[in-house]
Formats: sequence, C-alpha cells, structure tokens
Amino acid sequence: MTTTTKPRPTRRLILQGAASVVLLGLGNLPFGAAPARAAANDKYPEEAFKQKNEADAIKALYGKTAEPSDKVKLDAPEIAENGGVVPISVTTSLDKVTSISFFVAENPNALAASYKIPEGTIPAVANRLKMAKTTKLTAIVEADGRLYSATKEVKVTVGGCGG
Repeated sequence: MTTTTKPRPTRRLILQGAASVVLLGLGNLPFGAAPARAAANDKYPEEAFKQKNEADAIKALYGKTAEPSDKVKLDAPEIAENGGVVPISVTTSLDKVTSISFFVAENPNALAASYKIPEGTIPAVANRLKMAKTTKLTAIVEADGRLYSATKEVKVTVGGCGG
C-alpha cells in the first residue's frame, strides 16, 4: 500500500507568501515613485566636478560667487591626522536652502561633494573628505537663490589625495 503525503506548510513558506502579498500590495501605492523620478531628472554637475581650482568649480556649479555668512556653520578639525578621512559637517539657519557643496582648494579637483536639499528638509550635511594637503575648506549654501559661504583652514598631517 502506498501513502502519499501532502507537503506541509512550513513557517518559512508562510512568511515568504505573506511577504510577497505585502510587497505586491505596496507596489500599487503612490508613495515613493514621484521623488525617485524627480531625482532621476536632476542633472549631474559633471563640469563642476572636473574643475581644478575652487573659483572655476563654483562658477561651473552655480554661475555666481558666494558671500561669507555667519549663518553657515562649518565644522571641521583644525588638524586632520589622516587626510584620507577628514570629518566635516555644515549646518545653517538660512531658510529655503536648495543645495550645500564642499570645496577643497588644494585637491586635484576642487569640488568634493554637492548635495541637493529637498524642500522641508533640515539643511545639515556631514561627510568625510579626502584632502591632499593642508588647505582651505569651503562650504557653500544656496538659499533663496543666493549663495552663502563659510571657510576653514584644515592642516593635514598624513596621507590624503596626494600620498
């Protein structure tokens, strides 16, 4: 006599099925798609990242110059023990911030990072930059169509872009 046993549902099989149902259901909801499409339409500032000096990179990225402002707070170490990972951050109390960028004057390419800030986002960015040698670090904040900047000299003791 032959007996056949039906496959018994395991906990793993049940969880996989439940996850599939949830993911299929979420695929029909409207959230998530609009910001992804908007980000895909942003143009990468390739020319700005290719510039060798800071003034040219700022001009390529923004088309105008920035004015120094005490409302832009740039936090960076005075002495970076390792130029390969220099922690930096910028915050601002300015309204209607649309972008924040970092420029390192003595690096092979001056523009180190540039961020688009979505409306309603707290305008604060932190990063770790690679710095070739002791140089001036500049943060530029674009707010309400104007450019504001803060600068700081960072002394690099070891490593970095240049070796």
